[in-house]
Amino acid sequence: MTAQAQSHKAGFSREQKRVLGGTLVGTTVEWYDFFIYANAAAIIFAGQYFGPVGQENPQLAQLLSYASVGISFLFRPLGAVIAGWVGDKFGRRMVLMLTLGLMGVATTLIGLLPTYATLGVWAPITLILLRILQGVSAGGEWGGAALMAVEHAPTPKRGLFGAYPQIGVPLGMLLASAILGVCSMVLTEEQFQQWGWRVPFLLSFILIFVGYYIRRKVAETPVFQELRNSATQTKTPLKQLFQDDWRTVIKAALAFAGNNAAGYMVTGGFVLGYVTSTHGVSESDMLMLVSAAAAVWIFTTLFAGVISDRIGRRPTYLIGFGFQVVWSIPMFLMIDTGSMPLIVFSVMVFTIPIGLSYGPQSAMYSEMFPSRTRLSGVSISYAIGAVIGGAFAPTIAQYLTGATGWVGSVGIYLTLMAVISGLAILSIREPKGAPLTPEQENQARQVERASERIAEQ
Repeated sequence: MTAQAQSHKAGFSREQKRVLGGTLVGTTVEWYDFFIYANAAAIIFAGQYFGPVGQENPQLAQLLSYASVGISFLFRPLGAVIAGWVGDKFGRRMVLMLTLGLMGVATTLIGLLPTYATLGVWAPITLILLRILQGVSAGGEWGGAALMAVEHAPTPKRGLFGAYPQIGVPLGMLLASAILGVCSMVLTEEQFQQWGWRVPFLLSFILIFVGYYIRRKVAETPVFQELRNSATQTKTPLKQLFQDDWRTVIKAALAFAGNNAAGYMVTGGFVLGYVTSTHGVSESDMLMLVSAAAAVWIFTTLFAGVISDRIGRRPTYLIGFGFQVVWSIPMFLMIDTGSMPLIVFSVMVFTIPIGLSYGPQSAMYSEMFPSRTRLSGVSISYAIGAVIGGAFAPTIAQYLTGATGWVGSVGIYLTLMAVISGLAILSIREPKGAPLTPEQENQARQVERASERIAEQ
């Protein structure tokens, strides 16, 4: 019996538990920082950093605020390229430490940044530059965390292990919206607008140290250790990736786009901004709703990772995107009633398809790319998919609502994105159980060649 099989039979080893905790906590802190900005963009930044535009055209100021959320996505591929090169040459662990530090510094500085009234035009410029640094960090973070979890996993539990860094995303959103919501409730409106919104940004400074302490104890993945000692490690992983697997990158990116567009419709602030501005629901109530939705998203994501180990990655994805097609338009019609019970119900249900098409992603991406270029492939596919799907989803939603006068048009947009991603999933061969280590990959190639020789005879 192999060591991996023994670990599976006996339960998770101490090192595996440490890996799960390290990827979960670090990813939670990373995405807490990212979502704090998205929520603030919906309710704070339009007035405080894009104020002069808002005096003449409030909708344009809000569009610019949402666009500042999206612009960071354009720099995710840069972060993915850097992280991919570092991770495929020097290890997954180093990537996790670097991205966590970069995100924490950028978030803390946003919490200290003077507004337009104090700094003038340099306030929005600096805000956008710091958001770009968040984008570079996010572009490298996810791939490193995903591989750290999956490459430590027993083969039958890759979906479960891979779901841990995935649930760090809704956990980060839950933490971000909950802390912002508490600040909004305990402070007066004037206090919250003046300085209260900065508190969650400054808390990042403490959280980063917590994440760093936990991650530094996590060992490098067995797959990378074997790769480093083998002759298969490439000196130019990015060149090798686009030479051999560019089609896989495109398929993986499109498979993620529909989920990311749907997720950022809730987490990117559009629903929060639309309901508070159009229907007069309080910011604290909506922030609590976002927190509750994030809590449900955690369970649906973990559930999806588990069932993908049983029924496969593709079926789990297709169920999720099918659900998104069915629910997107009804959700926005319920939101537009202004009825809080219907708003809560529609958003809660929407976390089910988001979780189903997000939980299996770490495992599926890891199984789609060869070990020598895996971190580059995983990171770049994720970053490109985020640009296509979520980068300007709130901005597009704001534009569609203004142009059509009907928020249901946003539901049509999310339906089309789900169809595109569903077609991409159908073009991918089921990757469940694919070899991850160089030795396993070599054995699989030998078996394939032997089968081809037998077929020729």
